[in-house]
Amino acid sequence: MKSPRINPSILSADFVNLQAELEAIASADLVHVDVMDNHFVPNLTMGPPIVERIQAVSPVPLDMHLMIADADRWAPGYAELGAYSVTFHAEATNDPVALARKIRDIGARAGIALKPGTDVAPYLELLPEFDQLLVMTVEPGFGGQAFMPDMMPKLQQASEAKKAHGLDIWLQVDGGITVDTIGMAAEAGADTFVAGSAVYGGVPEQRIAELRAAANAHVHTKA
Repeated sequence: MKSPRINPSILSADFVNLQAELEAIASADLVHVDVMDNHFVPNLTMGPPIVERIQAVSPVPLDMHLMIADADRWAPGYAELGAYSVTFHAEATNDPVALARKIRDIGARAGIALKPGTDVAPYLELLPEFDQLLVMTVEPGFGGQAFMPDMMPKLQQASEAKKAHGLDIWLQVDGGITVDTIGMAAEAGADTFVAGSAVYGGVPEQRIAELRAAANAHVHTKA
Protein backbone atom coordinates (compact mmCIF):
# COMPACT_ATOMS: atom_id res chain seq x y z
CA MET A 1 0.00 0.00 0.00
CA LYS A 2 1.20 3.49 -0.85
CA SER A 3 2.15 5.86 1.92
CA PRO A 4 -0.86 7.70 3.38
CA ARG A 5 -1.40 11.11 1.82
CA ILE A 6 -1.21 14.11 4.15
CA ASN A 7 -2.95 17.22 2.82
CA PRO A 8 -2.56 20.23 5.13
CA SER A 9 -5.49 22.62 5.16
CA ILE A 10 -4.54 26.24 4.69
CA LEU A 11 -7.70 27.19 6.55
CA SER A 12 -5.38 27.10 9.57
CA ALA A 13 -2.57 29.03 7.86
CA ASP A 14 -1.69 32.70 8.15
CA PHE A 15 -3.55 34.19 5.20
CA VAL A 16 -1.39 37.32 5.20
CA ASN A 17 1.75 35.21 4.65
CA LEU A 18 0.24 32.52 2.48
CA GLN A 19 3.21 31.93 0.19
CA ALA A 20 5.50 31.26 3.17
CA GLU A 21 2.85 29.01 4.73
CA LEU A 22 2.63 27.04 1.48
CA GLU A 23 6.42 26.68 1.27
CA ALA A 24 6.40 25.33 4.83
CA ILE A 25 4.35 22.29 3.72
CA ALA A 26 6.50 21.29 0.74
CA SER A 27 6.80 17.77 2.21
CA ALA A 28 3.02 17.26 2.05
CA ASP A 29 1.28 15.38 -0.75
CA LEU A 30 -1.23 18.09 -1.66
CA VAL A 31 -2.50 21.32 -0.13
CA HIS A 32 -6.16 21.30 0.89
CA VAL A 33 -7.84 24.54 -0.15
CA ASP A 34 -11.26 25.24 1.35
CA VAL A 35 -13.57 27.48 -0.65
CA MET A 36 -16.59 28.60 1.39
CA ASP A 37 -19.29 30.92 0.10
CA ASN A 38 -21.29 31.87 3.24
CA HIS A 39 -24.31 30.12 1.70
CA PHE A 40 -23.63 26.40 1.73
CA VAL A 41 -21.72 26.86 5.00
CA PRO A 42 -21.83 29.84 7.39
CA ASN A 43 -18.31 31.04 6.62
CA LEU A 44 -16.52 32.87 3.81
CA THR A 45 -12.96 32.16 2.72
CA MET A 46 -11.73 32.77 -0.82
CA GLY A 47 -12.61 32.51 -4.50
CA PRO A 48 -10.95 32.02 -7.88
CA PRO A 49 -8.52 34.98 -7.84
CA ILE A 50 -6.81 33.83 -4.63
CA VAL A 51 -6.91 30.18 -5.69
CA GLU A 52 -5.23 31.15 -8.95
CA ARG A 53 -2.36 32.75 -7.01
CA ILE A 54 -2.09 29.76 -4.69
CA GLN A 55 -1.87 27.52 -7.75
CA ALA A 56 0.97 29.68 -9.10
CA VAL A 57 3.17 29.51 -6.00
CA SER A 58 2.28 26.24 -4.24
CA PRO A 59 5.09 23.64 -4.08
CA VAL A 60 2.49 20.83 -4.04
CA PRO A 61 -0.69 20.26 -6.09
CA LEU A 62 -4.03 21.74 -5.03
CA ASP A 63 -6.74 19.61 -3.45
CA MET A 64 -9.81 21.85 -3.74
CA HIS A 65 -12.71 21.38 -1.32
CA LEU A 66 -15.69 23.40 -2.50
CA MET A 67 -18.13 24.10 0.32
CA ILE A 68 -20.29 26.17 -2.00
CA ALA A 69 -23.85 26.21 -3.29
CA ASP A 70 -24.56 25.53 -6.98
CA ALA A 71 -21.48 23.38 -7.49
CA ASP A 72 -22.72 22.46 -10.96
CA ARG A 73 -22.10 26.05 -12.05
CA TRP A 74 -18.92 26.88 -10.16
CA ALA A 75 -16.87 23.70 -9.65
CA PRO A 76 -15.55 23.32 -13.24
CA GLY A 77 -13.90 26.74 -13.02
CA TYR A 78 -11.55 25.50 -10.31
CA ALA A 79 -10.46 22.62 -12.54
CA GLU A 80 -9.81 25.18 -15.28
CA LEU A 81 -7.49 27.07 -12.90
CA GLY A 82 -5.24 24.01 -12.85
CA ALA A 83 -6.20 22.38 -9.55
CA TYR A 84 -5.10 18.75 -9.33
CA SER A 85 -8.28 17.66 -7.56
CA VAL A 86 -11.69 19.31 -7.25
CA THR A 87 -14.12 18.01 -4.64
CA PHE A 88 -17.70 19.27 -4.49
CA HIS A 89 -20.46 18.40 -2.03
CA ALA A 90 -23.11 15.84 -2.87
CA GLU A 91 -25.63 18.13 -1.18
CA ALA A 92 -24.81 21.02 -3.55
CA THR A 93 -25.22 19.38 -6.96
CA ASN A 94 -28.19 18.27 -9.04
CA ASP A 95 -26.19 15.71 -11.00
CA PRO A 96 -22.97 14.56 -9.30
CA VAL A 97 -22.00 12.15 -12.08
CA ALA A 98 -22.33 14.75 -14.85
CA LEU A 99 -20.36 17.26 -12.80
CA ALA A 100 -17.61 14.73 -12.02
CA ARG A 101 -17.32 13.89 -15.72
CA LYS A 102 -17.04 17.55 -16.62
CA ILE A 103 -14.26 18.07 -14.06
CA ARG A 104 -12.42 14.99 -15.33
CA ASP A 105 -12.81 16.15 -18.94
CA ILE A 106 -11.08 19.42 -18.01
CA GLY A 107 -8.18 17.41 -16.59
CA ALA A 108 -8.61 17.38 -12.81
CA ARG A 109 -9.44 14.56 -10.44
CA ALA A 110 -13.10 14.68 -9.38
CA GLY A 111 -14.11 14.20 -5.76
CA ILE A 112 -17.44 14.07 -3.96
CA ALA A 113 -17.84 15.10 -0.31
CA LEU A 114 -20.48 14.01 2.19
CA LYS A 115 -21.54 16.03 5.22
CA PRO A 116 -21.89 14.06 8.48
CA GLY A 117 -25.66 13.79 8.09
CA THR A 118 -25.51 12.44 4.51
CA ASP A 119 -25.81 8.68 4.04
CA VAL A 120 -23.07 7.10 1.94
CA ALA A 121 -25.25 4.21 0.72
CA PRO A 122 -26.82 5.98 -2.31
CA TYR A 123 -23.34 6.92 -3.57
CA LEU A 124 -21.61 3.55 -3.29
CA GLU A 125 -22.70 2.36 -6.74
CA LEU A 126 -21.52 5.69 -8.20
CA LEU A 127 -17.99 5.45 -6.80
CA PRO A 128 -16.42 4.48 -10.17
CA GLU A 129 -17.39 7.96 -11.41
CA PHE A 130 -15.16 9.64 -8.83
CA ASP A 131 -11.46 9.78 -8.04
CA GLN A 132 -12.01 10.68 -4.39
CA LEU A 133 -14.69 10.36 -1.73
CA LEU A 134 -14.40 12.82 1.14
CA VAL A 135 -16.11 11.76 4.36
CA MET A 136 -16.42 14.83 6.56
CA THR A 137 -15.50 14.05 10.17
CA VAL A 138 -16.81 17.43 11.37
CA GLU A 139 -19.62 19.70 10.20
CA PRO A 140 -18.12 21.68 7.31
CA GLY A 141 -17.53 25.39 7.68
CA PHE A 142 -14.90 25.97 10.37
CA GLY A 143 -11.47 24.62 11.27
CA GLY A 144 -10.48 23.36 14.71
CA GLN A 145 -13.53 21.19 15.39
CA ALA A 146 -13.44 17.86 17.23
CA PHE A 147 -13.21 14.61 15.26
CA MET A 148 -16.48 12.63 15.00
CA PRO A 149 -15.72 8.91 15.52
CA ASP A 150 -19.29 7.98 14.56
CA MET A 151 -18.39 8.74 10.93
CA MET A 152 -16.13 5.68 10.79
CA PRO A 153 -18.87 3.19 9.79
CA LYS A 154 -19.60 5.40 6.75
CA LEU A 155 -15.92 5.28 5.84
CA GLN A 156 -15.85 1.50 6.35
CA GLN A 157 -18.79 1.06 3.96
CA ALA A 158 -16.95 3.02 1.30
CA SER A 159 -13.75 1.08 1.93
CA GLU A 160 -15.56 -2.24 1.58
CA ALA A 161 -17.17 -1.10 -1.69
CA LYS A 162 -13.78 0.04 -2.96
CA LYS A 163 -12.23 -3.36 -2.25
CA ALA A 164 -15.20 -5.35 -3.53
CA HIS A 165 -15.13 -3.62 -6.91
CA GLY A 166 -11.38 -3.08 -7.15
CA LEU A 167 -11.78 0.68 -7.43
CA ASP A 168 -8.91 3.14 -7.66
CA ILE A 169 -10.50 5.84 -5.53
CA TRP A 170 -8.95 7.85 -2.71
CA LEU A 171 -10.86 7.86 0.59
CA GLN A 172 -10.31 11.16 2.32
CA VAL A 173 -11.23 12.39 5.80
CA ASP A 174 -11.39 16.02 6.84
CA GLY A 175 -12.03 17.39 10.31
CA GLY A 176 -10.33 16.98 13.66
CA ILE A 177 -7.45 14.90 12.26
CA THR A 178 -4.53 14.76 14.71
CA VAL A 179 -1.89 12.19 15.62
CA ASP A 180 -4.45 10.85 18.12
CA THR A 181 -7.34 10.43 15.66
CA ILE A 182 -5.64 9.66 12.35
CA GLY A 183 -5.13 6.00 13.26
CA MET A 184 -8.86 5.48 13.75
CA ALA A 185 -9.56 6.88 10.30
CA ALA A 186 -6.75 4.84 8.72
CA GLU A 187 -8.11 1.63 10.23
CA ALA A 188 -11.56 2.46 8.84
CA GLY A 189 -10.06 2.68 5.35
CA ALA A 190 -8.98 6.30 4.83
CA ASP A 191 -5.80 6.83 2.82
CA THR A 192 -5.90 10.62 2.41
CA PHE A 193 -5.95 12.90 5.43
CA VAL A 194 -6.69 16.60 5.77
CA ALA A 195 -5.17 18.30 8.80
CA GLY A 196 -5.19 22.01 9.57
CA SER A 197 -4.37 23.04 13.12
CA ALA A 198 -2.54 19.72 13.63
CA VAL A 199 -0.03 20.87 10.98
CA TYR A 200 0.08 24.63 11.37
CA GLY A 201 -0.10 24.48 15.17
CA GLY A 202 3.60 23.52 15.28
CA VAL A 203 6.50 23.14 12.87
CA PRO A 204 4.62 22.03 9.73
CA GLU A 205 7.32 19.72 8.35
CA GLN A 206 7.59 17.88 11.67
CA ARG A 207 3.84 17.68 12.08
CA ILE A 208 3.38 16.26 8.58
CA ALA A 209 5.98 13.55 9.30
CA GLU A 210 4.30 12.68 12.62
CA LEU A 211 0.87 12.41 11.01
CA ARG A 212 2.21 10.27 8.19
CA ALA A 213 3.95 7.93 10.64
CA ALA A 214 0.84 7.62 12.81
CA ALA A 215 -1.36 6.81 9.83
CA ASN A 216 1.22 4.41 8.40
CA ALA A 217 1.35 2.41 11.61
CA HIS A 218 -2.39 1.75 11.50
CA VAL A 219 -2.64 1.21 7.76
CA HIS A 220 0.12 -1.40 7.83
CA THR A 221 -1.28 -3.26 10.85
CA LYS A 222 -4.57 -3.52 8.93
CA ALA A 223 -3.01 -4.57 5.63
